[in-house]
Amino acid sequence: MIMMKSTNRDMSFRLDERASGAFAERQSRCIALSGERHSEVQVTGLAQPLDRPVVLVGLMGVGKSTVGRRLARRLGLPFIDSDSAIEDAVGLPAGEVFERYGEADYRDGERRLVARLVDGEVRVIATGGGVFVDPRTRQLLKDRAITVWLDASIDVLAERTGRRDTRPLLKTEDPKATLEQLAAIERQAYAEADVHVQSGQGAHKDVVEAIIRLLDEHLAKRSAA
Repeated sequence: MIMMKSTNRDMSFRLDERASGAFAERQSRCIALSGERHSEVQVTGLAQPLDRPVVLVGLMGVGKSTVGRRLARRLGLPFIDSDSAIEDAVGLPAGEVFERYGEADYRDGERRLVARLVDGEVRVIATGGGVFVDPRTRQLLKDRAITVWLDASIDVLAERTGRRDTRPLLKTEDPKATLEQLAAIERQAYAEADVHVQSGQGAHKDVVEAIIRLLDEHLAKRSAA
């Protein structure tokens, strides 16, 4: 994994009640969760009920937030973006938190936040690019959520991520080469997701319908097991 060194190691980046540094929790509706276990929810578009959140994972630029919003709307479920939840918790954009505190501290705080998100209501969650690559966060999501890997070609990812200069890991001389390096490392982790969907240049609604079809297949297999 490409790592960024912390530039401010004296400050703590954590998400728990004792945190006093960058990730001290604010009173935000995004992360004010009950902690109760999920009960089954019958949702629009699925033959099988859901008893856990649907979490979108994949490389940066693949469209997790955009597809996630559409999927949530299609299923009649709430939606949350983990990067937006980080911004709510910290008061800074996720990319700036990453740059300021380094990847190790960022992933630790991110994992704590994701743990709270998946223990809330049944919903659709879009995650940051590195969430499912972190081994502990990956195991957490495999245990408590249905994970959907959104995949796309490097050309598609490079075009999308090139629209904005907000991704710390791509602030390199050759962002496309960096994406290729990340993909070579991270796709092995993404392959552990429950569902794999290709997201290319086609319409987002087609990706959403593909996810719903594969979710039903996954739920049916799990129910029959």
